[in-house]
Amino acid sequence: MGYCRRDMSNLDDELAKAIEEPAPPVAKPIPKPASAQKEAAARASIGLLVALVVIVGAIVLVVMFGFKDAAIYALPVKDLAAQQDKYVGRKIRLEGELTPGTLKKRDQPCEYRFTVQGGPPDGAQHQIPVRYGQCVVPDTFRDMPGGGVQVTVEGALTKEGHFEATLVMAKCSSKYDPATHQMTKDRGEAAATPIN
Repeated sequence: MGYCRRDMSNLDDELAKAIEEPAPPVAKPIPKPASAQKEAAARASIGLLVALVVIVGAIVLVVMFGFKDAAIYALPVKDLAAQQDKYVGRKIRLEGELTPGTLKKRDQPCEYRFTVQGGPPDGAQHQIPVRYGQCVVPDTFRDMPGGGVQVTVEGALTKEGHFEATLVMAKCSSKYDPATHQMTKDRGEAAATPIN
C-alpha cells in the first residue's frame, strides 16, 4: 500500500508543477500584406475564368461536331434529286408521293422497293428509288393506281443513287368529297408486285 501512495504523491506533485509553469507561446500567423492577398484573389479569379472558358469551348465543340452526324435533314424529293452528291451517306427524312405502280415486295429476305416522286405541281416530277429492308410497313402504305399516297422515309442516300430506308411512314389516302362533305377512302388499291 505504501508503494501506491508514494506513486500518487508523485503524480500530484507533477500536476501541480504543470499548472504552475506557463504555457509555451503559440506562434501567431503573420498576416500577408494586402497586395499579396489581392494577387492571390486575382490568380484564383483568372484560374476560374480559364476553367469556365475551357468548359464552354468543349460544349460548343460537342454541339457543333458531335451532333452533326446525328442531324436528320428533312427534304422534299425535288431538293434531294437536285443535290444528291451533297447528301450521300447523311441521315435524311425524304418526303414525297409514292409513284403509282412501283411498289414491289420480296418475302425472303423481306424487302420493299418503290419510287418516291415529287416536284412542282406544274413541272417535271423527280424520282428517287427506295429500298426498305423490313417485312412490315404501315397499313396506309398502299399502291393506289390514282396516286396520292404521301410517303415519308428516313434513311440515307447511297452512292449508287437509291435511298436505303430504315423507316417508312405513309399518310392516310383519304380524300375530301365536296359533294357529300365527308372524307372518303380510295378503294382502288393494288397489291405490291413481287420482286424478281
